[in-house]
Amino acid sequence: MTRMGLDRIALISDVHGNLTALEAVVADIAGRGIERVFNLGDYVGKGPRGQAVVDRCREVCEVNILGNWDDFLPDPERSEDSEGLRWWKNELREDQWAWLRGLPFCHDFLLSGRQVRLFHASSTSVHHRIVFDHDESQYGSFFENTPATGDGPVPTIVGHADIHDPFYEEDRGRTLFNTGSVGNSLGDPTPGYVILEGVMDSPDPAPHSIQFVHVPYDAHAELAIARDLGMPELDGYEAEIIRGVYRTTFYAGRDPRYHRRTA
Repeated sequence: MTRMGLDRIALISDVHGNLTALEAVVADIAGRGIERVFNLGDYVGKGPRGQAVVDRCREVCEVNILGNWDDFLPDPERSEDSEGLRWWKNELREDQWAWLRGLPFCHDFLLSGRQVRLFHASSTSVHHRIVFDHDESQYGSFFENTPATGDGPVPTIVGHADIHDPFYEEDRGRTLFNTGSVGNSLGDPTPGYVILEGVMDSPDPAPHSIQFVHVPYDAHAELAIARDLGMPELDGYEAEIIRGVYRTTFYAGRDPRYHRRTA
């Protein structure tokens, strides 16, 4: 609890095997006296130490939610493959494959009289991506009940992850935000997370806030670990964690573009 009796929860996501970034963020969270950590998914892939990241998140996170990489990387039915995908999957233990795929789709709770819902990508699937530059219909879809979310109370605050692009948006009494990424932040490669503050599990109106935090870390040390471990796609990883350039953009030889399209 903090002043005025408000609770604080740290929301992290998209660690993607980057243990160096995770430890920097966990230390920052602890230094602020925050004891509750919720994780919105994508523990593995892209970075070299998914196994250690999964173990660490199981230690420090009260809530762990399914991400798209957590679902498809250990999927025994997955047919498309690459050297990188095989490496990231086999770096994990087999017991972690089942744990990842068994994670819940979303997490709902009350905060200062507001119904909050957290999930990884969208209200329909961890594999359905909605980017920052969405339209009104896509915005509304975040607040809908679906077979994936279940039929609980409809949220007025939704937090999601997946796109590694933090933002905050309000419209017609509803709030949408994205947590950004701990281990694979794009644009600005500095790890980011969100702090929710309010009265947990209370149906009564009370102050609440959403704070975005960025935590510097030694990205070059993380890259050196990936190199020492022989991780594939090292140049793509370097583009992402050093320059904040998505590896697909890097491999295509394109320059990064502003994330809002021109009308």
